[in-house]
Amino acid sequence: MEIRHVGILHHPRKPESLRLAADIASYLEVRGIKAWLGSAWDEAGVSQEMQALDMIISLGGDGTILRAARMASSYGVPILGVRMGRVGFLAEVDPMDWEGPLSRIISGDFWLEVRMMLQTYFVRDGKRSDATYEALNDVVVSRGSLARIVRIHTYLDDAYLTTYAADGLIVSTATGSTGYSLAVGGPILPPELKNILLIPIAAHLSLNRAVVLSQGTMVRMQVFSDHQIILTVDGQFEVELQNGDEVVVGVSPHVARFVRTQDRGYFYRTLMERLKWQV
Repeated sequence: MEIRHVGILHHPRKPESLRLAADIASYLEVRGIKAWLGSAWDEAGVSQEMQALDMIISLGGDGTILRAARMASSYGVPILGVRMGRVGFLAEVDPMDWEGPLSRIISGDFWLEVRMMLQTYFVRDGKRSDATYEALNDVVVSRGSLARIVRIHTYLDDAYLTTYAADGLIVSTATGSTGYSLAVGGPILPPELKNILLIPIAAHLSLNRAVVLSQGTMVRMQVFSDHQIILTVDGQFEVELQNGDEVVVGVSPHVARFVRTQDRGYFYRTLMERLKWQV
């Protein structure tokens, strides 16, 4: 993959991110590589540029990288994450040491990591919603502000699994297994796996264990509650559901591609470092 045109996405609420974006742009342009700067929150503006880009550099935390991944996935553009957040499971480069890795990438010394994504929509009164959402981490159906359980009739490839009585249900990718899923006791999966995780949130007198689904499984959830029910995608999109709505989650036709310069065992090393589990 030859790199001739790079998009640099900064976090609009982090001034240091914009300064670093300008430094990286100068570095690239001196080396004959065209650089375009934009805000990770300007989805319309980024989408207009995406088709012409060979790589995206995302400056921020994992949330910024999630935004970049959703925008880049349909164009097949790979992402290099520069960690400027608190945890940074997805990032590859430290903001204090980016020149060396970037030099290697320009010379072709890197590999591409491919991660599965999810696609979701909801059905109301038999009619499918106009909007379809992409997720790299997870799709969550949960209660609103009131502490009342939601009943979620759950089907796998149209075969009934169970009815969860819980605060909610997480449908997660392997990437999302280190996010919300981990916080409620789900297993950790290496990022290259294409399995889907089902993890209930505070289940009450119902299945309270994570279930690992085979590749390609379609998940359908019909939700019932007398109170507010929320559909959340990657923690960034929120849709209010109604009693009886169905949420359908399956594997997206798009994938997220990440530029890596570390060895292929980096994931477990990062896991130990970020979670402070070293002995």
